[in-house]
Amino acid sequence: MRTIPTAATVALVAAALLVSPVTSAAHEQPPPAEPAPAAPATTDSAFQKVVLNDTPGEPIDLAVLPDSRVLHTTRNGQVWLNDPDTGLNTLAAELDVYQHDEEGLQSVAVDPGFNGVTNRWVYLYYAPPLDTPLDDPATPGVNEGDAPETGSAEDFAPFEGVTRLSRFQLRGDRIDLGSEQEIIEVAADRGLCCHVGGDIAFDGAGNLYLATGDDSNPFSSGGYAPIDERDGRNPAFDAQRTAANTNDLRGKVLRIRVGRDGSYTVPRGNLFRPGTPGARPEIYLMGLRNPFRVEVNRENGDLYVADYSPDAGSPDPDRGPNGHGKWFVARAAGNHGWPYCVTPELPYIDYDFATGASSEPFDCAAPVNESPHNTGLTELPPVEQPDVWYPGVATPDFPELGTGGVAPMAGPAYDWDWRTLLDPTPVAWPRSLDGVPLFYEWTRDYIKAFPLDRRTGELSGIQDVLPSMDFAGIIDMEFGPDGALYVLEYGKGYFAQNEEAMLARIDHIGEGGNHSPVPAASADVTAGQAPLTVAFSSEGTEDAEGDRLRYAWDFDSDGRVDSRSANPTHTYEENGVYRASLRVTDVGGRHRGRSASAEVEIVVGNQPPQVSFVSPVDGQEFSFGDAMQFEVAVTDDQEVDCSRVTVTYILGHDEHGHPQSSASGCSGTIQTGHPEGHEGEDNLSGVFNATYTDPGTDGLPPLTGSAEVILTPVD
Repeated sequence: MRTIPTAATVALVAAALLVSPVTSAAHEQPPPAEPAPAAPATTDSAFQKVVLNDTPGEPIDLAVLPDSRVLHTTRNGQVWLNDPDTGLNTLAAELDVYQHDEEGLQSVAVDPGFNGVTNRWVYLYYAPPLDTPLDDPATPGVNEGDAPETGSAEDFAPFEGVTRLSRFQLRGDRIDLGSEQEIIEVAADRGLCCHVGGDIAFDGAGNLYLATGDDSNPFSSGGYAPIDERDGRNPAFDAQRTAANTNDLRGKVLRIRVGRDGSYTVPRGNLFRPGTPGARPEIYLMGLRNPFRVEVNRENGDLYVADYSPDAGSPDPDRGPNGHGKWFVARAAGNHGWPYCVTPELPYIDYDFATGASSEPFDCAAPVNESPHNTGLTELPPVEQPDVWYPGVATPDFPELGTGGVAPMAGPAYDWDWRTLLDPTPVAWPRSLDGVPLFYEWTRDYIKAFPLDRRTGELSGIQDVLPSMDFAGIIDMEFGPDGALYVLEYGKGYFAQNEEAMLARIDHIGEGGNHSPVPAASADVTAGQAPLTVAFSSEGTEDAEGDRLRYAWDFDSDGRVDSRSANPTHTYEENGVYRASLRVTDVGGRHRGRSASAEVEIVVGNQPPQVSFVSPVDGQEFSFGDAMQFEVAVTDDQEVDCSRVTVTYILGHDEHGHPQSSASGCSGTIQTGHPEGHEGEDNLSGVFNATYTDPGTDGLPPLTGSAEVILTPVD
């Protein structure tokens, strides 16, 4: 017998989410025949952000399991799992990955049929190490890990790699790496930056979508289209070889169906029929630069895609338009223009990098790929129109998007489920958002709603979502089965664990609703030799309503409560790395049982290494193009092995950055590049990041220390 919620229960959670009415419609779109109704206004006080993990590493992607456990990846190869029942964060897997510029472990997804018994598949998209050259610390004046910018095919060949999509069995709280089924590999030209990330999504029919970047270096193209066809130039400077190449899987959204053995077939309706000469049948969308986030509405099949912008701050009649980010709904296969067009009305100019001469604008209605690096069709499909396109400056087309960096992210559409109304401690978002896709901006730190007209499917407005809630570089978000929004924040820094980084859940608690407590966990000592006595403290724990709280400490992350004192003491008798967890539960208030957790890491038997830069120093002036000498100092309780030091040079722009090169060793030289297209811009910097991972000792896992300096350009 089906249980129907009472009217009172429905009314209790039917508060609206969106806090501002529709302010304008998309530029040049006709008035909708059937406008989406505006939701009644409410305030952000109806929502609460609950932190699940405030030490997430360098977070990249998340996936929520059917039981509300959450997986998230880090670029250096780790997969972490948060358990909502205990609040514990455990290391579910650690892959060995290739890391240069942006490469490493990217996305994670859960099979749509996952049930934890007969179907336990978890998908990962990552860069396997292979035999790609790495920097040799014994030659500090040479960086063997950087691919040459000029040379012959033989010079470039050692840097030909792949990014691999595989799936693995999740057994309990651990991913069984031995269960890997390799599904598909996407070519990668390693040793140069950028755009190698990918995202994974599934539709309601079980088809898998894989978004891939154009794997092209944008820093020698003035911020316009990277179409450098010169002889002897590394092909990675020509995006025509990938995004505009029908025979290449990069700069695309692929659509496949995975079989029981990990092999795949191609569903009907992709851009090219199987057997088409010079065209890969896996391609659903092409002409994309860096579609870092895609989402599928499993109810109606809509695919939401956001594509990153080039860096030019202003249009150039000899090169083309300024940088624009894009968002669109894909309901059919198509070509989205890169590197020839932003929209059908915004073409780039055909430019000869050898002579510096400009030719005619590209034909967006019938683009032609005549690059010598093209291995596919010459004549391409016409360029599709995006729903939203915006530059870094204010635009009359979409004034609601404001100004700033351009880093668009396609968020999910909420699928409201009446069964969440029966949850004794409800967190589900309100029905007013049902079916509305979200959009978020990584650099601008906001979330918007993009409601679509119910009849035409066109954008009917842009609405603010949680405008007063603080965010720091949202890099992924996903609604869970409980109806809450799970958010992964990268923080404001460069290719490391940033202070603001976190995994969080945003609950809808209703106007005047009862909040979850906000726990704080600390320790008087966090490292030492066994036996190590630690005094823990919950000082700083808060509850918005001042309700009575219950404390539960788990000193060794085994899932068992070790103390219910607010400020206990514990002695660690054995060496190890422990994540001591404090879970605080509200035992008063309207919805009793709301809880949240905090953690503190205790290292027994191995001191974390301390890393610092001798040179360069923070704030030091330099010029782009300089060869910068570096020296790193490391202190540790074990013998320091300089070959385990990695130094990365990052082009910093505002509060984000692009890693350009990595070197190994306590000293050496890194060649800084000249970021064409950024000339005259403010907020550029040269960032040097150093990490050292010790080898571990007496069976203890390795520990990592890091340091960072930010240099000031003078040109």
